[in-house]
Amino acid sequence: MESDISIHSEIAIVPMGLGHLRQVIDLGYQVFDTYAKPYTSWSLTSVAEHLDSAGKSCWVAVDSDRVVGFVLASMEFELREDWAYLEWIAVSPDMQGRGVAGKLMTACCDTLFKHGARRIVTDVENHNVASASMMRKNGFTEGTTVTLFVRPNPDESVAGDEQVTLGPGTKRDLIRRGRIAGDGRHGRVTR
Repeated sequence: MESDISIHSEIAIVPMGLGHLRQVIDLGYQVFDTYAKPYTSWSLTSVAEHLDSAGKSCWVAVDSDRVVGFVLASMEFELREDWAYLEWIAVSPDMQGRGVAGKLMTACCDTLFKHGARRIVTDVENHNVASASMMRKNGFTEGTTVTLFVRPNPDESVAGDEQVTLGPGTKRDLIRRGRIAGDGRHGRVTR
C-alpha cells in the first residue's frame, strides 16, 4: 500500500494537451482568487504561454474525462537557461488531500530536471499555508522573501485612500523586473 493518502485508481497523471485547455482554465478560476495578487494574471494567455514554451512541463490529473488538477511549468526563469519556473498548480477542492498535488509535482519536477533544470523556482503567496507546506513536502526550500515597497507620486492625490494598491501587472512581470542570482539545488534566490 502506497500511503494513507492515496489517489483513486482511475485518476491518471498525463501531459496536458489542447483538449484539456478549457477545463484547466475553468479549474484555475474555481481555485484561484483572481482578485488577489499573485493570481490576477490567471488567463488563457497564462496557460498558452506554458503550452507553447520550450521544455514545458504541463501535466493534468484526470478522473475519467474530468480534469481534477494541473501543474504548469517551463524551462524559462529570468535569463537562466538552467532554471525552471513552476508557476501554477491547482487541485479541485473535492480532490484535495488525496495526494493529487504531490503526483502532479513529481511528474512536473522530473520532467524539468530531464530537460536540464539545475533548479526549479516557484513562489507562494505568504498567506497560502497549504501551498507552502506542499512545496516543502516536495523538496522546495524557502530561498528568499521579497517585500514590494510602493512610493506614490506626491504630486498625485490619493483621495482618502491610505492603502496604495498596485496597478496592472502580474507576478511574472514583477519577477522579470528583478535580477536573480543564487546557488543550491532548489535555488537560494537573492535579488
